[in-house]
Amino acid sequence: MASAPPPLPGPLAHLAPLLDDWGYLAVGVLVLLDNCGIPVPGQTVLVVAAAYAGTGRMDIAGVVAVAVLAAVAGDCLGYLIGRSGGRAFVHRWGRYVLLTPERFLRGEEFFARRGELVVLLARFVDVLRQTNGIIAGTAGMPWWRFLLFNTLGAILWVGVWAGLAYAAGTRLGPLYAWLTRFQLYALIAVALLAAALTARHIRRRRLRRRSPGPGGG
Repeated sequence: MASAPPPLPGPLAHLAPLLDDWGYLAVGVLVLLDNCGIPVPGQTVLVVAAAYAGTGRMDIAGVVAVAVLAAVAGDCLGYLIGRSGGRAFVHRWGRYVLLTPERFLRGEEFFARRGELVVLLARFVDVLRQTNGIIAGTAGMPWWRFLLFNTLGAILWVGVWAGLAYAAGTRLGPLYAWLTRFQLYALIAVALLAAALTARHIRRRRLRRRSPGPGGG
């Protein structure tokens, strides 16, 4: 009789009972909610499910398919919320999903210049993963362009995390801890970049106000 696979390490073990009971449905629901603005452990359940697949307890193709579809659907739902509710939604409900008016303003200014790149890579950064669809909809990004980069971003995000977790199996603990720290550094880098771009924009606007108009002396 084959022995049971060893337990998952550290904090990842807390989601094991959820996957044991609900399997792919848990992956789909949590990933969808995580990508439409609700702070649930969608990325973590993706990692745990892929690690499960690495130990033979789930099928990696099923995990990837469910996670990609749920990630695309979640971001599309966020886009529709942003497109229909816009700033009124953000000001009334945004604070409950970590999207304060200040964060929204910074995100919208950055989005106006780098929208496609944001949608493609946002899932690798907490807060952006939950809010980029809402910001894209509110900023008026064209639907088909959003859908294209949303789908590519979902495939990239799921592929990276699921591939690493599947390969690592139960040796995932140290790898996940390192990648979580890397994600924090990425969030700090994005925040600094957004602050630098905002400061440059304010500085240029002040310089334009100070410079004399045509014929001014």
